[in-house]
Amino acid sequence: MFKRDVKPLGDVLQQFLRNEGLETPLLQKRIIDAWNQVVGDRIAGYSSDKFIKNQVLFVKIVNPALRQDLSMMRSQLVKRLNSSVGTSVISDIKIY
Repeated sequence: MFKRDVKPLGDVLQQFLRNEGLETPLLQKRIIDAWNQVVGDRIAGYSSDKFIKNQVLFVKIVNPALRQDLSMMRSQLVKRLNSSVGTSVISDIKIY
């Protein structure tokens, strides 16, 4: 009789993504998508040009006063964004 090593599909898929080098880009995409939920619709309306480079999320904010306020809340935003995807993907946010 054969003994099979049965694994949950989620574990198999996660292992595949990790082996193919797709896990990090997927998590980065989730962080960028989570920005609107974390900051809310009003702030998201002033946001554009979001990207991640070297574990730093860059976000363009068109309102100077809002840009200053969000710059002071960077550490809180990093914690909220990382917790929204369940792992530490970014270490800082640069708001320009």
